Amino acid sequence: MVEDIKDISVSRSLLSWGIPWPGDPEHSVYVWIDALTNYLSATGFPELQYTEIWPADLHVVGKDIIRFHCVYWPAMLMSAEIELPKQVWAHGWMTLGGGKISKSAGVSFTLQEAVERHGVDALRYFMLREVPWDGDGNFSWERFDERYTAELANDLGNLASRTISMVEKYRDGVVPDAAPTALDEHTEAAIARYDEVMDAFLLHEGAAAAMALVAEANAFGGEVAPWKRAKDPEKAAELDSALASLVRAIGVAATLLSPYMPSKMAELWSRLGSGSAEMPRLDVLSGMRASGWAVQAGEVLFPRPELAARG
Repeated sequence: MVEDIKDISVSRSLLSWGIPWPGDPEHSVYVWIDALTNYLSATGFPELQYTEIWPADLHVVGKDIIRFHCVYWPAMLMSAEIELPKQVWAHGWMTLGGGKISKSAGVSFTLQEAVERHGVDALRYFMLREVPWDGDGNFSWERFDERYTAELANDLGNLASRTISMVEKYRDGVVPDAAPTALDEHTEAAIARYDEVMDAFLLHEGAAAAMALVAEANAFGGEVAPWKRAKDPEKAAELDSALASLVRAIGVAATLLSPYMPSKMAELWSRLGSGSAEMPRLDVLSGMRASGWAVQAGEVLFPRPELAARG
């Protein structure tokens, strides 16, 4: 019985450091050697077609395994005369309540809990918006609720709802063809900023650039007050420009935020009525006009949570 226990202990120790070699139980492969070669085996290596998707443009890894991806893996590939990945991006950790997430230490939460709180798209947005890719970030339910309510429900959701309602009320649901406004300049600047930071793999700053555009659109709407201009027939052209610029800004924001909230932004894009089921690519987004789009209202995009009921 004691020997059996010892054998089990040895086996577990071996598996923690190495992988048993097929057909030769006396030998094992260091676990990271085995793990790293899976990058190649997934491409079909050693069949020649592996070069269709190799070398990798980017390895995305946690900061705690930099050594394996930046020392061991390149050494293995160089010894085999195989091209190296072009870049390695090591991201930070997410902490909970200021401490590292650990089930054994009782610092954890379930994915189901987080999804049920505000939905999967909101969770994706929060994680990528709140946790910087070039550092650590803290998760808290309070902060999740704050971001959801302030940025998604209030800023983006209300902006889309108000703008679509005004186009339906004042222009029979069709975005007018009108001259650009100052908001269009902010829209162009947001596209350029987003492109810059996303190329640097700073996903949290990409989300920030998109939400900065949403903030500019809200400020523009409050300043221009389309509902007031609608009362004066002599200001019809100004009303047209304001509505067209607002819809365009929302369309651009939806496109920029689509990697973060694919389902919700696809729904928003559909409501804007561009006539295209697919959002435009980033490289053709600049200069996009919204004239002729047939908007359509829908259900509340980001329902306000009953936080008190949740406890």
